[in-house]
Amino acid sequence: MKLSISDKLVKVFAYAIIGFFAIICLYPLIMVVSVSFSSNTVVLKNGYSVLPQAPTLETYQYLFAHSGVRILKSYAVTIFTTVVGTVLAMIMTSMIAFALSIKSLKYRNIIAYICNFTIVFSAGLIPWYYVCVNWYGFTDSFKGLIIPSMFSVWNMFLMRTYFSAIPESLYESARIDGASYFDIYCKIALPLSKTAILTVGMMYALCYWNDWWNALMFMNDRDKFPLQYFLYNILSNINAISSGRIPSGAAANIKLPSETVKMAVTVITIGPIIFLYPFIQKYFVEGIMTGAVKE
Repeated sequence: MKLSISDKLVKVFAYAIIGFFAIICLYPLIMVVSVSFSSNTVVLKNGYSVLPQAPTLETYQYLFAHSGVRILKSYAVTIFTTVVGTVLAMIMTSMIAFALSIKSLKYRNIIAYICNFTIVFSAGLIPWYYVCVNWYGFTDSFKGLIIPSMFSVWNMFLMRTYFSAIPESLYESARIDGASYFDIYCKIALPLSKTAILTVGMMYALCYWNDWWNALMFMNDRDKFPLQYFLYNILSNINAISSGRIPSGAAANIKLPSETVKMAVTVITIGPIIFLYPFIQKYFVEGIMTGAVKE
């Protein structure tokens, strides 16, 4: 079907607007990468730029020369907690969501109300910390990096929306054939909810990958620091030295890439996510749009 001139103009205008917003979104990322490869002295003098100023690898050399082994260890800790945490979180979230999607479940509304209640009200930071440390033993344990983020009520309700959209006749047919609810969950509900699994799984993975709060609360062993928290410590130390909070005699001869290191740390942390996200972006967007439809 041939497009009219007005349709072509609208299409061109739409592409122009979308392209403009894409450039706006891409601009900060380009600047971050550019500054990370720039000379810290030139950046302090001229400010940030989209193009590298006096291109150099000195910032990355500084990071990996002084902390290369620990950065790799932190990467390993982060990958471990992200993979294990995401798998466990998806198992728990999907099971609860599937159970709440079954309308014949006894006390279904009460359970949903209790879940909703935890979104609005909480005991507070001090009771939470006391219970996690004294009762659950999260101090210097990988449990402290995984369990606190293992369940999200919002993600659970998002998955429940998917499960609720599956025709009940499929469940009834399976029940007539002798299938248990666990069989229905594994063989019917999960295969028909791949989009939801990828969407919620991506959310959990990002949560674990970017988490530094749990490490701040529970971790004293530097060998168990996740990447985000370890780089946060490096950045804090550099800022402390650069700001003069350390006595002048101790820092008089220390010249640190205080500005460019911030951008280099950002590149190191978001690099894997940038490469992974394009492969599941389609499912992520589809999942958010579909999950936003109310029952």
